[in-house]
Amino acid sequence: MTTALAAGARRHALIAVIMLIGLGGMPWASQALAQVGPTYPSRPVRLVVGFPAGSGPDIVARLLAQKLSEGWSNLGVVVDNKPGAAGLIAASEVARAQPDGYTLMLGETGQLAIASSSYSKLPYDPKKDFVPVSQVVTSNFMLVVNPAKVPVHDVRQFVAWSRTQKSLFMGTFGAGTPGHFGAFLFGDAVGLKPEPVHYKTTGDALGGLFGADVAGSFASVGLAAANVKAGKLLALASSGDARSASLPDVPTFREQGYPQLAFNSWFGIVAPARTPPAVVARLEADIRKAVQSAEGKARLEEAGFGVTGTTAREFAHIIDADTVKWGKVVAATGFKAD
Repeated sequence: MTTALAAGARRHALIAVIMLIGLGGMPWASQALAQVGPTYPSRPVRLVVGFPAGSGPDIVARLLAQKLSEGWSNLGVVVDNKPGAAGLIAASEVARAQPDGYTLMLGETGQLAIASSSYSKLPYDPKKDFVPVSQVVTSNFMLVVNPAKVPVHDVRQFVAWSRTQKSLFMGTFGAGTPGHFGAFLFGDAVGLKPEPVHYKTTGDALGGLFGADVAGSFASVGLAAANVKAGKLLALASSGDARSASLPDVPTFREQGYPQLAFNSWFGIVAPARTPPAVVARLEADIRKAVQSAEGKARLEEAGFGVTGTTAREFAHIIDADTVKWGKVVAATGFKAD
């Protein structure tokens, strides 16, 4: 009797597998098959970054890719830079990728929480086309100027100097990015009307500062730190609640009397919608382990980032809350990109 029952159980299992294979074209069936397939990951994973090599997101992506690869027996995580349109090109591509866990994106605030308010026609839906996996880091901003061109040493001097100029041109790293709207927040706080100058790449934006084409810019701490330490740029203030460990001598806006200028951005991993929950759970656990490890955390903090490593649920709440917060800022500026 025991043998007969075992045989029957095997027949039922075989029938179930055949049904799943026969229904493999159905989305939910594909997910089921993915979960009972080979242990994830079984081949290299592509991590798409919507910004060029050397940018803040790229630095984070490469550090994370190395730590994940080590944890996956050096299977390989390939960082694929797809710069352009403030990250929208990369987000559009990943939104259409196979939801199998082998194409991921290091997304940032602009792509996932601001774009839906700032673009009238967005080629993807941040809410519907992605599943959050884990917020990796946060990034504060520095208001930086070229000390050889702008004769100031703090925010109040910069404001006073700006009032003597015909226009206040502020460089941004792309329309619709946190730094872009940070310039508007700054203008509102000090009673000025900045004219944003949008650059396509990080290098172009820095070139605008070095060449005095713009008076200042809101640059991430990770990007600004090396240039500030080298004396090429002067950091007037940090947008964080506390001073940056990378640039501890730079006071916050709050310390200088501008508490309304406390804001930041973040980078986190998202996967295409309908990625199997089991794969998302594995990614979440491995990413958190990678960034919260002693080495991973130290390297990210040294690069100027605040390490978080949240759960998928926490990251989803962060995206939702920031979508509302930045939506109000966008609406107040009246900005709308085509």
